[in-house]
Amino acid sequence: MASRVQELPIAAEITSSGPAVISVENLVHRYGDRTALDGVSFDVGHAELFGLLGPNGSGKTTMFRILSTLMVPIGGHARILGHDVATEPNRLRQKIGIVFQSPSIDLKLTAFENLRHQGHLYGLRGSALKLRIQEMLARVGLADRANDKAETFSGGMQRRLELAKGLLHHPSVLLLDEPTTGLDPGARRDLWQYLHILRDEERVTVIVTTHLMEEAERCDRLVILNQGEVMALGTPFDLKSEIGGDVIWIEPARDVDGLAQRIGAKFNVRADIIGEEERSRKIRIEREQGHRFITELAESFPGEIQAISVSKPTLEDVFIRRTGHKFWTETSTER
Repeated sequence: MASRVQELPIAAEITSSGPAVISVENLVHRYGDRTALDGVSFDVGHAELFGLLGPNGSGKTTMFRILSTLMVPIGGHARILGHDVATEPNRLRQKIGIVFQSPSIDLKLTAFENLRHQGHLYGLRGSALKLRIQEMLARVGLADRANDKAETFSGGMQRRLELAKGLLHHPSVLLLDEPTTGLDPGARRDLWQYLHILRDEERVTVIVTTHLMEEAERCDRLVILNQGEVMALGTPFDLKSEIGGDVIWIEPARDVDGLAQRIGAKFNVRADIIGEEERSRKIRIEREQGHRFITELAESFPGEIQAISVSKPTLEDVFIRRTGHKFWTETSTER
């Protein structure tokens, strides 16, 4: 019979050795009577590529604003490199790099001029700044466009210039908010390749907010947020491994509830109904050797099943199992 989503234990909080570079403890924040973060806790280790994955309204943007010292939480603590983000923002800003979702470069300035102004904000001057600018432009593949205005760059090139700005002052931690927004697939791939280089060669700790499952798969570990709460925490592999076997989706021809109950009773499986609107409600089953099971399923309920699909577990399946609904909802609002 149909059953509600099972509550599973959250994965271990940190796998990398040594003390946490970022430590979030029972963080709480509200906007009026709406809770954006409700006791969120996690740690991020040295040179770890860590993801904040969640749909609109999950709290990941609020978390980013707090970690980037732009907002003070109403409860709990967040520390980066031992500094409290609420009480020591000025000391911390010298040690972190930030790339916002909204563009921050001046399109009327050249690439070199954008980085020079950024360097001045951090007290960098003279030949040392010039050498650092040249180094960063070369690192992000823009050395040959140093004297071109940013308005002539493609979206991917502008995003790389944003990265160069965030890394100009040698930060130990880089925070990125939806960094691939507006980029084509090739530019997205290039950006993630560079983030892995930062982690592996520069030993920079990187934290990324995203609503894209394929990007979350590229992280060493991630936290999945929903309505301000931690739904899951761990490596992509470990989280997906919690789901046994394959994931089967059934689109009934009629009577979703009745079919779910009869499937559950006949095969002794959980048959969860996912979806709010009647036309979008489907039955979801987790089963070993799903490709064989669907044949038996179709033969057992002739004329009652309109479509069946089977796939290996994804991070969205982890989200569905923990929350009881799909990743995207029409009524969610980002915060």
